Amino acid sequence: MYRKSQYVVQEGKLILATLRNYNVNDFEGLIEIQRESFPPPFPSELWWNREQLMSHVELFPQGAICVEIDGKLVGSITSLLVDFDPENPQHTWEEVTDSGYIRTHLRDGKTLYIVDVSVKPAFRKLDLGKLLIQSMYERVIEDKLDRVLGGGRMSGYHRHADVHSPESYVEAVVAGELRDPVISFLLRCGRTPVAIVADYLDDEESLNYGLLMEWKNPFKE
Repeated sequence: MYRKSQYVVQEGKLILATLRNYNVNDFEGLIEIQRESFPPPFPSELWWNREQLMSHVELFPQGAICVEIDGKLVGSITSLLVDFDPENPQHTWEEVTDSGYIRTHLRDGKTLYIVDVSVKPAFRKLDLGKLLIQSMYERVIEDKLDRVLGGGRMSGYHRHADVHSPESYVEAVVAGELRDPVISFLLRCGRTPVAIVADYLDDEESLNYGLLMEWKNPFKE
């Protein structure tokens, strides 16, 4: 399946991080990652549950990756395969991911869609989120898929909505004039904007907007 180890820097010291497919034995650790990543007032019912995680490992285990340090899970990423029409990009997170259960997974889909990426707050300075997204790029190349796609929360938009439309906000973030915690991170990971989607997800900080962003397989035309 997938397993990769490499060193990351923590407080000036090199420590080993291991990325691998997650399995049923990891479920409690994965739920703990969600609990620490999305504390109250984020509703706990939106954390992963065991039924969703079982669906991930049964339907598309290749797209279910975790990262561990010293034998403890500290981050995860989940994806599924879909068909994507660039001419009709509008959709919601719930529609495309089946509310996180990924029963919409298409075995022959050519677009790898990122459902979620989470890293425990204490480990976010180690670039583990970037490593997790890198694992999706590697999957796209290995399976000769077209792209990685996913909707990024525009989590800083609520601070600028009085002077910026969603479009001008994204333009300012891409130009480096503003920083968005999620979108700026995804840009640094090599993702490029595709389309702004209204009512993409229920998120006050983003005013429910999401920015679809892709990474195209450089080995395919």
